[in-house]
Amino acid sequence: MDVDEIEEEEFGFSRNYFLAKELGSSSRKKSARKLSEIDLVDEEELREVAASIEPKHEKEVNELISSYQSLYSKWLFVLRSGFALLMYGFGSKKALIEDFASKSLTEYSVVVVNGYLQSINLKQVVITLAELLWDQVKLRQKTTSGSLCKSQQPFNTRSMSDLLTFLDSPDLEVEDCFVCILVHNIDGPGLRDSDSQQCLASIAACSHVRMVASIDHVNAPLLWDKKMVHTQFDWYWCHVPTFAPYKVESMFFPFILAHGGSAQSVKTASIVLQSLTPNAQNVFKVLAEHQLAHPDEEGMPINNLYSTCRERFLVSSQVTLNSHLTEFKDHELIKTKRNSDGQDCLCIPLTNEALQKLIADIV
Repeated sequence: MDVDEIEEEEFGFSRNYFLAKELGSSSRKKSARKLSEIDLVDEEELREVAASIEPKHEKEVNELISSYQSLYSKWLFVLRSGFALLMYGFGSKKALIEDFASKSLTEYSVVVVNGYLQSINLKQVVITLAELLWDQVKLRQKTTSGSLCKSQQPFNTRSMSDLLTFLDSPDLEVEDCFVCILVHNIDGPGLRDSDSQQCLASIAACSHVRMVASIDHVNAPLLWDKKMVHTQFDWYWCHVPTFAPYKVESMFFPFILAHGGSAQSVKTASIVLQSLTPNAQNVFKVLAEHQLAHPDEEGMPINNLYSTCRERFLVSSQVTLNSHLTEFKDHELIKTKRNSDGQDCLCIPLTNEALQKLIADIV
């Protein structure tokens, strides 16, 4: 077979291939079905079925998690040496990290950040860290010298750079004085952007802060550059596979092909509220009670909420109330509307029945 015959054969093959594709596409009928026509399962029902699935190897998983307790003293030494702990490995590490904190970090103040939430107010986290550190410094100085240190400007009125400067201040002449921040899922959806990661790196770099974090995404290390890893976070990597199910973390992610149920919204809101301070819970309760008592109104005016909370000694200033409201908005617990009089009003995006159930949960 000569060259011309080979080229002719290849040309005929390619021509027939494209002819067949053209005929097939013209004769094939297009489906008229739409994704919106799929009969979706109610999310509450789907979660109930998922919760009824018996976990496998539960005994072995508990034994594995318990075996890590022998490393607690080593982890504490690493933190005291100025490093940050990064837990990685398959399975939820939430219970493990919190158990470590409850048993080995009892001498220090601890702030917990749930990175698996959709949005997180890092400014409020830094304010809390600064307040806890200041309380710790005052207590230690009073114990050692018997005199109180000078007062500080309120932390909630300071800028982020001022707060970080305080957390990294060499003027706090107290040995082994630091606050701990636990970040569950530092690679979570609310923290994956570069600004959040840079903010967390700046927090971890402060001399009076120690960080314990966990990652679950295989590409999580791509969030950081060389400087962040080695000079800011300064990670001590801990391989701690637990094989534990992501029960709490998965509650904040909707199931695929499932309608969202009101019961699930109540459960999610209840978990978020229980992680807040008692004063924040009571502020939310005031708003919820007003919404139930005035179902026809567009919401509760912010000024009215402040007056009521001030009367009940829940807040001392408008700044304190705003910090609570910012936290509520970040967790999508409340929404802001403008009524017919032009006032900004707050409302909770739940039905009255769901709201009553939520109040009962947090009482």
